Amino acid sequence: MEKEILSIIKGTYIYRKHISNLPANAQLKDRAKKLRKAGNYPEVVFWKQVNRHQFYNIDFDRQRIIGNYIVDFYIKSLGLIIEIDGTVHNEREDYDEKRTLFLESLGLSV
Repeated sequence: MEKEILSIIKGTYIYRKHISNLPANAQLKDRAKKLRKAGNYPEVVFWKQVNRHQFYNIDFDRQRIIGNYIVDFYIKSLGLIIEIDGTVHNEREDYDEKRTLFLESLGLSV
């Protein structure tokens, strides 16, 4: 089976890697919604650059629930998570490592 090209960025082929049926804790729905509305400055700046398929026609989800975690940005077609961590994460290294291991166990890239 041939890999599907999602986009080409500066001559590099970006191949589709869709991960289906990800777990999601429905109890985090309200918190994710609040985080989307609040947004910290670096996340808002990033979002303004990538929302509405502006970045190489790639679709980004913001504050996506995966398992018991809310990730900053998720690209479903790539199975890719982008975290924009500020200083609040300096004291949460164990939490971040646990989150990353869980997400990678689902086949996602962080």
